[in-house]
Amino acid sequence: MPNDMNQQVIDEFRANAGKVGGYFEGHDLVLLTTKGAKSGKQTTSPVMFFPDGDRYVIIASNGGADHHPAWYHNLLAHPELTAEIGTETFAAKAQQVDDAERDALYARMVAIAPGFAEYEAKTTRRIPVLALHRA
Repeated sequence: MPNDMNQQVIDEFRANAGKVGGYFEGHDLVLLTTKGAKSGKQTTSPVMFFPDGDRYVIIASNGGADHHPAWYHNLLAHPELTAEIGTETFAAKAQQVDDAERDALYARMVAIAPGFAEYEAKTTRRIPVLALHRA
């Protein structure tokens, strides 16, 4: 069950100063706590990221599924979030990057984690790229 898997990753992240094993081992991971677009409930999701200047780039790949992840819809409705990176927790605001920048940032993520190329090949949707800015 995805929520159980996410909770295991979240627990491991918090117990090990932001480091986890398994699929995410060796990659930078951020915990996004977002407000539900419909429910209004706070939900935490582990997401790979890479730093880009003073912002953090995340990809709404959803493993190449034909629909966006719930956290993406949450951020469209409520762009303010809480981010956890390592042992630091901070307020941030999400912004979808424009098409001119999207492809270059997606290619950077593919260079870091080649599985993102497979995600893009598995779906016909254009996978969104977002930037997190500290509040």
